[in-house]
Amino acid sequence: MKTRRDWMLCALATAAGLPAWADDAAWPSKPIRLIAGAPGSITEIRARWLAQRLAQALGQSVVVEGNSSAGGNVGAQQVAHSAADGYTLLMIHQGTAAINPHVYAKPGYDTLRDFAPITRFGHGNLLLTVPSESPATSVAELIRWAKSRPGALNYGSPGIGTPPHVAGEMFVRLAGIDAAHIPYKGGGALMTALLGGQLTWSMEGLTAQLPHVKSGRLRPLAVTGARRSGALPEVPTLAEAGVPGYEFEGWTGIAAPSGTPSAVIARLHAEIVRLVDTTEARDWFAAAGAEPGLLSPDAFSQFIRDEHDKLGKVIRAAGIRAE
Repeated sequence: MKTRRDWMLCALATAAGLPAWADDAAWPSKPIRLIAGAPGSITEIRARWLAQRLAQALGQSVVVEGNSSAGGNVGAQQVAHSAADGYTLLMIHQGTAAINPHVYAKPGYDTLRDFAPITRFGHGNLLLTVPSESPATSVAELIRWAKSRPGALNYGSPGIGTPPHVAGEMFVRLAGIDAAHIPYKGGGALMTALLGGQLTWSMEGLTAQLPHVKSGRLRPLAVTGARRSGALPEVPTLAEAGVPGYEFEGWTGIAAPSGTPSAVIARLHAEIVRLVDTTEARDWFAAAGAEPGLLSPDAFSQFIRDEHDKLGKVIRAAGIRAE
């Protein structure tokens, strides 16, 4: 039963143009759905970690639903067109937010209009690697090799329009080289080809590549972000290694449908910040070569806009289109 204070808060929420259930005392009153990626993907792993802890904090179940169809577009559409009541959330990521809108003719949603960003939830470097038998022992040597044999070298990705594909195109263009892109059906097939020497290089997440780096089967040449990775502190950034201006990071975050009450957004943000401000969380991200990288709703919204514009330029210049 609501107390007099609860009714007063509800009245204030209504007067401010928010539904009465936006008050923390009333929301959430039923399970929350968190739409994520395919089982085993970074987005799904992070979604499940968060869902378990967020459920305890909110006192309601947070159910993770995987939907990676059309590069994540179907899941993003589902959330974009859901009721803006705080009960459907999206594990948004670089692909759905900043790449797919430029790669797909009709993604079915508008990144900058249809979502209410809550916070970034994990970001980190991709890793540029070559097979251990490669003659290239540095980025400079790889670039010289590519320039000496225009079009003869290649690089792989888990598919057309994936973050590793866009990161590879950015490298090709900023380094001034000519190399063929070979798309595979997923990260497993990509790693098999790279380890088998069928590719000159690739850019993938640290989680997928670290075991092979540690075993000596892959040679790390550079990380793609603005800072070195704590998991491989001796490996330079691409900018440090001779490609000025290069910066590319993989990231995930949490978003709700546009129009979700600000009280709900603020509550979710505060709970996530509290959950991540722990040694357990920092260690969990670090083990995957990533960082929490939380942002305020406003800062995350601007971050998405910047990524949308930056990667859109690369995609248009490279002519990347979904097949």
